[in-house]
Amino acid sequence: MNPRVFSVCFIVASTLPTTAFSQSFVSQYKGSPYHDTRYSGGPQRIPGKVLCAHYDLGGEGVAYYDTDPKNHGSGELNPADGSYLNEFRIHEGVDTSYTKFNRKPDPIDDNPFDKIVPPADLLYVGWTEPGEWFNLTVDVAKSGTYAADFLYTSNRGGTISVDVNGKDATGSLQITTTNDPADPLAWRQWHHWNLASQLFKVRLSKGKNVLTVRILTNGNMNLAYFDFKPVRR
Repeated sequence: MNPRVFSVCFIVASTLPTTAFSQSFVSQYKGSPYHDTRYSGGPQRIPGKVLCAHYDLGGEGVAYYDTDPKNHGSGELNPADGSYLNEFRIHEGVDTSYTKFNRKPDPIDDNPFDKIVPPADLLYVGWTEPGEWFNLTVDVAKSGTYAADFLYTSNRGGTISVDVNGKDATGSLQITTTNDPADPLAWRQWHHWNLASQLFKVRLSKGKNVLTVRILTNGNMNLAYFDFKPVRR
């Protein structure tokens, strides 16, 4: 991008009131809520669980940015066998997979090193790298402050952030590592699930909002969902 153009854009955005800037971002956004044969679509609802794997439609540079165009879960780790879970969003750059239970001889996502056992067949975003991001269109039932729990794994710790309608809303959020040296299987360090209670609080306006999840440092995280609950005073 031309640095002079960027400077002008920044100045204009920074002088707009927050509400006006948010409305402008949402009205100009070219992405759309995810939908497929199993998921009817529409913005994900808040309060409630917002699934990362249901990131928006719109493609690279609009709905997400990924460091390479290949989905390293669907169609690679998970064989392209025609099944919904193994081929979920197979042709998009964001890497997706799902929690696998009852695998023998070595349990995968229902393993004894979990901090919390996730639901089976839960879709998630993985293979994350610093600089990557994806958008989630949500529908907020009522304006207010919401606290978000976060279901994740993190092999080496790291940081993420969340934007609301194009503006940073959380700052850098520290993600605690789930690496456990007691696990004898090195590959399973990517499958120790944890729930970060009230990872952040954010003010949201009623109606349509666009959340941007950004991977800031370290990567090597699996992001399942954010569970938004109203903060009661």
